[in-house]
Amino acid sequence: MEPRKFVVPEFVSGEGALNLAGQYAGNLGANKVFLVTDPGIINSGWTKKVQMSLETAGIHYVIFSDISPNPRDTEVMAGAEKYLHEECDIIVVVGGGSPIDCAKGIGIVANNNEHILSFEGVDQVSIPIPPLICIPTTAGSSADISQFAIITDTLRRVKIAIISKAIVPDVALIDPVTTTTMPPEITAYSGFDAFVHAIEAFVSNANSMITDLMALEAIRIIRKNLRNAIEYPSDMKYRNSMSSGSLLAGIAFSNASLGLVHAMAHSLGGYYDLIHGLCNGIMMDSVFEFNFQSASAQYLRVAEALGIDLTGLTLDQKKEKILDDFISFKKNIGIIQSLSEVGVKKDDIPILARHVVNDPCLVTNPRVPSLQDIVNIYERAL
Repeated sequence: MEPRKFVVPEFVSGEGALNLAGQYAGNLGANKVFLVTDPGIINSGWTKKVQMSLETAGIHYVIFSDISPNPRDTEVMAGAEKYLHEECDIIVVVGGGSPIDCAKGIGIVANNNEHILSFEGVDQVSIPIPPLICIPTTAGSSADISQFAIITDTLRRVKIAIISKAIVPDVALIDPVTTTTMPPEITAYSGFDAFVHAIEAFVSNANSMITDLMALEAIRIIRKNLRNAIEYPSDMKYRNSMSSGSLLAGIAFSNASLGLVHAMAHSLGGYYDLIHGLCNGIMMDSVFEFNFQSASAQYLRVAEALGIDLTGLTLDQKKEKILDDFISFKKNIGIIQSLSEVGVKKDDIPILARHVVNDPCLVTNPRVPSLQDIVNIYERAL
């Protein structure tokens, strides 16, 4: 096996990790912190706890919270301008995938002095971002440990993917307590996002033994705990497990990349401003049916991890049983919508499909789709 590099930030996982923000900022030599968050996280009280940690450590900070659920290029550029104007030297972000991706984008622009959209694709970031500490408040996006940032191009109405080792955070403080304030639907959508991360990383053509181990264990953990995390939101047993599952899935996909589900979800989210995890949930079935012929061995191992009994079945029957299990799992956590039910119009599908073709996640999908294949997959999900 040829040498291969894997990237993972330092991370602290467990209840109380959030309180280490000031200590880690000090360890990284912070003089003035650019604290990135969003209004919902401010209202939940988690931003205030980070502020208190920074104040205890004697570190000055300025807050930036003008961030949408799908972070926009304009918000990144405004954040970078404020970061430079305030003469900050480190970024601390508390929130879900949107604030974390926005924080990465701010760091990219601040140190590279170009528009955020010019960094679309793989390895386009020349100068590493400033020191970055991430405190996730969802168990799903894994933006806190990945080399990915997803930003909405507001002019083209498409999400762009920036993939670079130069944007891997320095530290992730993964405190499961912060996930207890998520509404049930966000717990479901973010958890299913992590589930898809693990599956796409496992069937990716850039997988490895190391990422496979992480992905399979993430699949087991998420399947076992997501429904309970929704039903019993204050039970830390399930919140701890979901944070661990998200972490493992994040390590897997950050190093093996993703696939067609995410490429299609990015297109939907950018064009219609839809919730990312919901888009993944809607698209997963149709993409599985398309991919199965090229990755049947991998999907059978996923089925084994999920405890699906396939004894005595033909390959086609195994495929149908796995598909039925995926659909049942989605329904059990409340993902029952079709594309048409979330506002997607058939006439827009050709535009969506063209955006998918340019998504870097498509490169590692186990089966290469044509433009017409993508159109057909969208239409099946309507």
